[in-house]
Amino acid sequence: MENQLRTADLVVLVLYMAGVFGLGCWFSRKSSTTQEFMAAGRSLPGWAVGLSIFGTYVSSIGFLGNTGKAFGGNWNSWVFGLTLPIAAIVAVKYFVPLYRSTDSVSAYAHLEQRFGPWARTYCLVCYLLSQLARIGTILYLVALALAPLTGWDVKTIILITGLLVTVYTLIGGIEAVIWTDVAQSIVLIAGAILCAGLILTGMPEGPGQLFDIANANEKFSLGSFSLNPKTLTMPAPTFWMVLVYGLFINLQNFGVDQSFVQRYITAKTDRDAKFSVWLGAILFPMVSVLFFFIGTGLFSLYESDPVLLNEIRTQVAETQLIQAGEDATEAAIAAKAATLTPADIGDKVLPHFIVRKLPAGLAGLLIAAIFAAAMSSMDTSLNSSATLVLCDVYQRHYRPDVGERESMKVLYLSTFVFGIAGTFTALAMIRVKSALDMWWNLQGIFTGGMLGLFLLGLISRRARNPQAVVGVTVGILLILWLSLSTTEMWPEPLSDWSNPLHSFMTIVLGTSSIVLVGTLAAQLTSGHESPVDKT
Repeated sequence: MENQLRTADLVVLVLYMAGVFGLGCWFSRKSSTTQEFMAAGRSLPGWAVGLSIFGTYVSSIGFLGNTGKAFGGNWNSWVFGLTLPIAAIVAVKYFVPLYRSTDSVSAYAHLEQRFGPWARTYCLVCYLLSQLARIGTILYLVALALAPLTGWDVKTIILITGLLVTVYTLIGGIEAVIWTDVAQSIVLIAGAILCAGLILTGMPEGPGQLFDIANANEKFSLGSFSLNPKTLTMPAPTFWMVLVYGLFINLQNFGVDQSFVQRYITAKTDRDAKFSVWLGAILFPMVSVLFFFIGTGLFSLYESDPVLLNEIRTQVAETQLIQAGEDATEAAIAAKAATLTPADIGDKVLPHFIVRKLPAGLAGLLIAAIFAAAMSSMDTSLNSSATLVLCDVYQRHYRPDVGERESMKVLYLSTFVFGIAGTFTALAMIRVKSALDMWWNLQGIFTGGMLGLFLLGLISRRARNPQAVVGVTVGILLILWLSLSTTEMWPEPLSDWSNPLHSFMTIVLGTSSIVLVGTLAAQLTSGHESPVDKT
């Protein structure tokens, strides 16, 4: 294929992947016990944990997705990152002290003490399902982007990446995850800076042309600032909607996501843990500016170069026709290309630019940065999922007195199983029309109620097991309706009862309903509490 990577780029990419794999394996000598495998002996510096938190936030979904969104739209989605410092304030004050005050590595052990065993199991199941969906989506999207560049098959990239990350995570434990995240975060930031600089200096009429074209097309817009309730039903989210959505998602990440909680525990002191939260929370919105700038810069560059624009339109049109099973004749491709909008080609532009415009070697570095984003998120999901299987399933329900040797076998086996399951999830997504849309729907269903239950326990002192059950039941039913009523799964006779709101409101309404219903139920039943409940 004309746009495949050159030999020098493939060498850089292969060397990078080998280096990351070797770094992960090097930490095998430090992960021979459960505490080292799950918590790195609580000995890591805050700056390393902070870079790992940043790496967890930035996946291939963020790198490719945000660049594509900026190319096809504007900077509205960047508002999401503005809520991280707000969530960090809550995390530093409440979440970090809470999780570091106990010996448990599980984020959900305290929910059992607060509401009973069902609460712990409920959050465990939601988290594990969400991580399978996350691993699958990340692997699929990075393979989809890199297949036309490397010349490798999508399935081959998924299998190689999945196996590579699974093995070094299994061997090296959480310390391998964090230190490889540090290396990958540095590569990611360097790659983004390099790409932004090359686009800025590569404009035909100089850097000013980039801003002129972007401003003329309102590419730097943060969205509407309207407070009209009607905007909740519109396809394009407003500034305020993204801000509220981001706040809920980031409170969930910092408060109930095992991937983040486990990192707090690996820090050597409380001060280091709090510093890591602030580093990740400040670094992400700053670096994500680069992603959106790259997308906007690519829009201006391609608009100023009709040859490049026509080339990417033709490639996307041909791919869509082939996927639809239609004849990809020259005339059909030209007709299809003429109908494509910037949003239709946004996710494909960055890989195309890397191969077409970057010098040999540098293109390989940028592709390595995209791989870094994917691997950094996947290794996190694998280690945290294995940790929960040991702590919340095996030790909690089967062998409370399990020995060290047996525990390590469980951790190894769980890491391997989740790696294989996540890889097969990615392979299954090849048949899904929109993997990214599927990920958002699954995330809303699997994790929408976790934050609500946690906040209920934090906010309402009177809420006990019965009230929590009522709140979560109402919240889950609401989330299922909000998520599924806009899909093909919803029965046609009930189309008038479909969700009219933007999908960003799912987690907001689902979480709020659990807290409000649970608190109200606690108020109404407070006079009927037993003496035990009042203690």
